[in-house]
Amino acid sequence: MSLKNVETKENSSAVLTIEVDAAAFNAAVEKVYRKTRGSIAIPGFRKGKAPRKIIERMYGTGVFYEDAINELYPAALDEAVKESGLDVVGYPKLNIETVSEAEGLVFTAEVGVRPEVTLGEYKGVSAPKSAVEVTDADVDSEMQPLISRATNTVDVDRPAQMGDTANIDFEGFKDGAAFDGGKGTNYDLKLGSGTFIPGFEEQVVGMSAGEEKDIDVTFPEEYGAEELAGAAVVFKVKCNTVQEEQVPVIDDEFAKDVSEFDTLDELKADLRKQVEERKTKNAEDAFKAAVMAKVIENAQVVVPDAMVEYELDKQMDNYSNQLQSSGMSLEQYVQMMGTTMEVFREQNKPGVLQSIKSDLVLEAVVKAEGLEASEEEVSAEVDRLVEQYSMEADKIKEAIPAENLANAVKLDKASKLIYDSAVVEEPAEETHAVEETPAAEEAPAAEETPAEEPAE
Repeated sequence: MSLKNVETKENSSAVLTIEVDAAAFNAAVEKVYRKTRGSIAIPGFRKGKAPRKIIERMYGTGVFYEDAINELYPAALDEAVKESGLDVVGYPKLNIETVSEAEGLVFTAEVGVRPEVTLGEYKGVSAPKSAVEVTDADVDSEMQPLISRATNTVDVDRPAQMGDTANIDFEGFKDGAAFDGGKGTNYDLKLGSGTFIPGFEEQVVGMSAGEEKDIDVTFPEEYGAEELAGAAVVFKVKCNTVQEEQVPVIDDEFAKDVSEFDTLDELKADLRKQVEERKTKNAEDAFKAAVMAKVIENAQVVVPDAMVEYELDKQMDNYSNQLQSSGMSLEQYVQMMGTTMEVFREQNKPGVLQSIKSDLVLEAVVKAEGLEASEEEVSAEVDRLVEQYSMEADKIKEAIPAENLANAVKLDKASKLIYDSAVVEEPAEETHAVEETPAAEEAPAAEETPAEEPAE
């Protein structure tokens, strides 16, 4: 193998031109032939006994070339990257220039290169910080899950109303034919929950136990399943039961039943404290995010596409692993959200890009400040991961290279330096309480991996 040329490009990437000589290429072709000949049937020869030249004459000279290239290029690329001295990130884009037994193989690899960062201002950066206010409405909202758990449902002999739970059997038909995923039995549908497509729940309202009805609805144009997007369908629905909620009286007895407190006032005080702590953390996190966004904006860094795509793949894998633990695939989650994998991936790209820039800027701060990680600090990082992942320290050390652990400590130091020196901007005349987004409406969060998540 020889590295013939390195062409650097403006977008933090480079194109390597790599040559594999004829002898090495022919050796790879011969290796592939010996590995695969047993599966090739040639008339007049026992299976696996046909000479290479006969096979090539029948199927073409290049019949083994693709597999031979796949055999050769990983090691050739690795060697070329080492020779170039480039800090390559992400996946390479390969292109075959020439290939033949006489001349060997010449291919190019466009690679992302870890970009250089030119730091701007990163100490004393100012950003707004929301004032934290806890209202009675916040406390009532915090109490709602307790109320819901203490709420009973009872069968009622009347037509269903919004807020009731209707137990239904249903099957959907498009143009008279049943479609996949459109059937369910004994399904408890909370009317008004928005669980089904628009128009469905409203037509269940008024049905009584034992009643059957055809419900006409149209799927949204942006629905995830292409064959149903914008389609007019009919659901045949049978209402089995109608149930209403019996909400408990909210008093001291309720507080005793749902908590460790003896009075409702004590329960509300504890809930208020929890809300205040959470909102304070949210305000602090939002402040830190705003500070880091300014530090990134002040810096000059061009992130190669290959680096973004690589990190996007990792994030999609994280989402998939999290959802699998709850019995759902990423594809099912995306469809449930009414979108497609391509759109979902694109929606995640800005956040991934910002995360990459953040890491690159923090690495630059580590270098600029000469930050180091002591053995004691690395040991403390191991202890933190032991607690986070409930694993033994030895297994943490086996799973995560010492260099990664030290790097995590240094990046944390850089973050602390930036945030400790940051300045809170004077609030505007009108301040707003920190809003909280219900977790159920968010995309699954990627797990925090300051060094590298250990494998079980």
